[in-house]
Amino acid sequence: MNVGVAITLIIVALVVGLGLGYLCCWFFQSKAMKKNRQAASELAKKAINEAATIKQKTLLDAQQEVHQLRVECDNEIRERRAEIQRMESRILTREEQLGKREENLENKELALENTRAQIENTKRQVESNLQAAQKKKEEAVTKLETLSGLTKAEAKKLIIDNLTEEAKADAVKTIREIEEDAKENADQKAREVITNAVQRLSTEVSNEIMTSTVNISGDEIKGRLIGKEGRNIRAIEAATGVDLIIDDTPDVITVSSFDPYRREIARLALEKLIMDGRVNPARIEEIVERTKKELEQNCRNVGEHAAYDARVNGLPSEIIKHLGRLKFRYSYGQNVLKHSVEVSQLAGLLAIELGANEQVCRRAGLLHDIGKATDHEVDGTHVSIGVDLARRCKESDAVIHCIEAHHFDVPFKSLEAVIVQVADAISASRPGARRENLENYIKRLHDLEDICQSKTGVDKCYAISAGREVRVIVKPDQVSDSQALFMAKDIAKEIESKLQYPGQIKVNVIRETRATELAK
Repeated sequence: MNVGVAITLIIVALVVGLGLGYLCCWFFQSKAMKKNRQAASELAKKAINEAATIKQKTLLDAQQEVHQLRVECDNEIRERRAEIQRMESRILTREEQLGKREENLENKELALENTRAQIENTKRQVESNLQAAQKKKEEAVTKLETLSGLTKAEAKKLIIDNLTEEAKADAVKTIREIEEDAKENADQKAREVITNAVQRLSTEVSNEIMTSTVNISGDEIKGRLIGKEGRNIRAIEAATGVDLIIDDTPDVITVSSFDPYRREIARLALEKLIMDGRVNPARIEEIVERTKKELEQNCRNVGEHAAYDARVNGLPSEIIKHLGRLKFRYSYGQNVLKHSVEVSQLAGLLAIELGANEQVCRRAGLLHDIGKATDHEVDGTHVSIGVDLARRCKESDAVIHCIEAHHFDVPFKSLEAVIVQVADAISASRPGARRENLENYIKRLHDLEDICQSKTGVDKCYAISAGREVRVIVKPDQVSDSQALFMAKDIAKEIESKLQYPGQIKVNVIRETRATELAK
């Protein structure tokens, strides 16, 4: 009973508590809502006032901007109107000028029409005068033909022949004057330059033969070199590529070969075998191989020495090796290495005199015959071989061109190329530099005389001064003085194109008439 009452009281207390709580919440909520309404009302009034202020300010700014735009538009309108007025005035002025020009053009057209009419009248008058002059000319020609007894073609030919002879005589006179002037200046200067270069360079001239000799002490060494049934001498000849002559001269072995390089290897190998005393095929091959290596090194030393004498620096090792091998090459009996050094020195001296590139001239002069070091081993001329070697060793284009042009294989493109060719000709053609066998010498003299004798009007011709000069005597009744001058030039050109010769050949054409009478 008490428990039920207690539960009922608890439930009643809870209901009453909930009701009181709800009433309290409602009371406080209604009071807060009232305060919010008042605050919102005040904020709305404040916003309305601010909006009114902003509206008023915006209206004032808009009015001011509109006023400013109106002022600017008025100013622009005034400027445009002024510009339009100026353009209208210019157009009016231009129209007036065009009107005046039209009037001038009309006046000029009238003047041109009058001038054309005058020209047509003048043209008709000139044609009439030309016809009259042509008629008079024909009458005069007919009268001249009648008086002279010559036709027009015959008279024209006679006049042309006379004018040709006069022109030839004038041409000969002019040519002689030009040649004399050139000789007075160019020859003197060239003579000074070449003389100075040659005088400053002094080299010895020596000719070597195609054999070398090795001295031996007696028949015992000779027997060892020959060997049993000649096997040792055959081994030496096979290893070196030369011919050995032992029996002709006592105590001397002769080494014969057209290749000086092989001949030198054989000579050095024989000297080592004689000093060693052990002579057999195996020892021979060993000595020959060692000699080849030593000679190869010697060639490098010789090449470096030649480059030093020529004052040429920076040569590649391959070119140095080929340069040294030129010591064992000969051209017409002239040592090619000595010739190359001499050409280099001459070219350098000439370059200084003429203001050319001295280093290019010296380098090209030293290397111009480098192809002769291997021309017997490689196909092609020594010029093409030398050009290929220079290109392979990265030589400059200027040096390569000098090598390529020194025998006129290509046209000269630089002063240095001409200098190298001249230096080559000086070194090869000076007295004693080269030798020529009797057969070739006589053939060259006969060829010279045959070229001269083939010309019309030649009476006699003689090759003199060892083929350095040729004298041609012509028939005076067939060859005039002017024709003699042209004949000398033709002979010189034909000699240049057909013959190979060192230096230069002087051509003298002689024409003379003699009057003989006896007084009785």
